[in-house]
Amino acid sequence: WLAQSSLGSSCFSIASFSTSEQQQQVAVSLLLQTLQMFLARTLRPVSRSLTSVRAFSSSAPSQDVLKQRFSEVVPAQVAIIKDLRAKYNDVVIGTCTVDQAYGGMRSVKSLITETSLLDPEEGIRFRGLSIPELQQQLPAADREPLPEALLWLLVTGEVPTAEQVESVKANLASRSQVDDYTLELISKFPKDMHPMTQFSSAVLSLQRQSKFAKAYQEGVHKSTYWDYAYEDSMDLIAKIPQVAANIYRHTFHNDTFIAPDTSLDWGQNFSRMLGFNDPAFEELIRLYMVIHSDHEGGNVSAHTTHLVGSALSDPYLSFSAGMNGLAGPLHGLANQEVLRWLKGFQQQVGVGVCDTESIKKALWDTLNAGRVIPGYGHAVLRKTDPRYTCQREFAQRHLPNDEMFKLVSAIYEVAPGVLTEHGKTKNPWPNVDAHSGVLLQHYGLVEDNYYTVLFGASRALGVLPSLMWDRALGLPLERPKSITTEALLKELTSKK
Repeated sequence: WLAQSSLGSSCFSIASFSTSEQQQQVAVSLLLQTLQMFLARTLRPVSRSLTSVRAFSSSAPSQDVLKQRFSEVVPAQVAIIKDLRAKYNDVVIGTCTVDQAYGGMRSVKSLITETSLLDPEEGIRFRGLSIPELQQQLPAADREPLPEALLWLLVTGEVPTAEQVESVKANLASRSQVDDYTLELISKFPKDMHPMTQFSSAVLSLQRQSKFAKAYQEGVHKSTYWDYAYEDSMDLIAKIPQVAANIYRHTFHNDTFIAPDTSLDWGQNFSRMLGFNDPAFEELIRLYMVIHSDHEGGNVSAHTTHLVGSALSDPYLSFSAGMNGLAGPLHGLANQEVLRWLKGFQQQVGVGVCDTESIKKALWDTLNAGRVIPGYGHAVLRKTDPRYTCQREFAQRHLPNDEMFKLVSAIYEVAPGVLTEHGKTKNPWPNVDAHSGVLLQHYGLVEDNYYTVLFGASRALGVLPSLMWDRALGLPLERPKSITTEALLKELTSKK
């Protein structure tokens, strides 16, 4: 490393060709500085426990304020976890019933995710803050929080200042250039390839640039894995707006791509590259990116990213895997299904028809036909999803007379009662998917096949900071135990 580094090679060159004593002294001084850097990189204290992170040092350039702050807050969390494990390592924090084992492991407490927590009654909290608190406390361009501000919060656990948010904005801008290979690849995708397939594939094409994969191959010490996971994650977050926007312009607008403008904030730049130049839509994109970013660690996209990352797959591979999970109909694809159902529902009851009896009859017709009411119910929540509520409030401010919004509002008044009476839904309240498509189509983003890509772009802001923490905390390979039905029966009957 010493010989190959740019500073080291320069010093060797100076030393070799220097003739004056002063030149040689300068060369020796520079070589000593380089040797110190080399030793700092290669002779870190070795420890098998989390305490190895105590010596957290960051290779962050002085302008990467977020990375520097991340390196400063990790040791305190490591100390908390070390103390917690010393005192409570054998304490049972959850159980798993036979029903849970066959039923998707719902409510089984077995994961640690630092960035957010989902309470069944309260909803999502990002680092302890509810969505209204995010809207009140995080720096904003107008009214809605900036995605850069949320990124700082999720990485550090701290509400950023306006100056810190500006530093994140500049940091992302410096990393945002997408290589020609990936841009060319997007332009060659078949037009009928689903946008989520394109998105996952484009992320994989960026993996050629992975600093984590390169560092691992070079044998860096495991105490530095967080450094390279951070670098990859920030690089990927920075590039996602152009990647996602180009997929939209390629698929739906005949490859009329729009160049990025890095003077704009992350959400605004994304909006402009999609082809929109409306301040209200830019606010919607900021809100959408923030509220869809994270939903604790048990959902499919977050858990998949964490699981694949636990194998020390780099952030590109891990995130792409998470996006393949997000593309499923029972996860991120649900938002486009809700809008399609709403359009069919509107045709059934009639445009502008929002009376209670008509809505109730149409809902019962849906249920009696053996279909579900999409956008209602949640695996964890037992109340109206706060993400639905904030989108409803946005609509009330910006599009109160939109016919589809009126229909969504009417269904909101009737559906919980119908579902409760039906008796087969644990949570009769709307989730985030019940509203997002209505807002997007109002502003002209009507290609519902693309909606999950927006969800995916947003989810990067949550799962990638979580991946940084996985590596910083030295979390191991995830490997739960599975058994067969035969083995389970044998175990259960032997206990009688």
